Formats: sequence, structure tokens, C-alpha cells
Amino acid sequence: MVSDEQIQQWADEAEAGYDVDVLKRRGRGRPGRGAEPMHVVAVRLTAEELDALDVAAAKHDMSRSEAIRAALAHFAG
Repeated sequence: MVSDEQIQQWADEAEAGYDVDVLKRRGRGRPGRGAEPMHVVAVRLTAEELDALDVAAAKHDMSRSEAIRAALAHFAG
């Protein structure tokens, strides 16, 4: 839930105005990882596999995607 204080803070920020040039430079969506477009690949995992992935990712301070990419790099390398 969002508190009344947070809503007021957002309203104050909006009323003060935004720097449009800064917002335009930021871009949309997730930042790219390289010059080429990325591909999304769906993978089906059991609950146990997903739990193991989450534990390994947390242990190495990684997201799920980062852990999967690291495992693929290790496997392919």
C-alpha cells in the first residue's frame, strides 16, 4: 500500500515540474545489455528447480536472469 505521505510527495514533485530533457534521455524499458536486441526464451522449471535457482542467485547477489545467464556461460564455455 502507498501511504498518504508518499502520495503527497509524488504530488509535490509533479507540481514542481520535471526536467523533460532528463526524462527523454533515460529511455524506455529495461536497459540493453549490448548493441544487439535481446531474445526472450521461455523455460519450464519445477518448483524445486526454481527454488534452487533463487537460492543460488541470492547467494551470489544476482537476479534470476543473471544466474541463468551465468550458468549458460559456464555450460557453453
